[in-house]
Amino acid sequence: MRTFAWWFGMGALLTLAILMVQGGVRDLLYGSSATGTWEGVLSMGLTIFGGGVLAGCVAVILNRLR
Repeated sequence: MRTFAWWFGMGALLTLAILMVQGGVRDLLYGSSATGTWEGVLSMGLTIFGGGVLAGCVAVILNRLR
């Protein structure tokens, strides 16, 4: 569980950094892809959460294989 939590945090931070490099928070929230404020926040939050879950699951799988 500790491995998952650590890599979840690292994956979420890396995903946030990638989103910031691509367009910044203002473009993510108010850009043409987001129709409104809540939709933009939800979309960004789900993307960050998904990056964390992906990193955590890969870390757990690799830990089991070792």
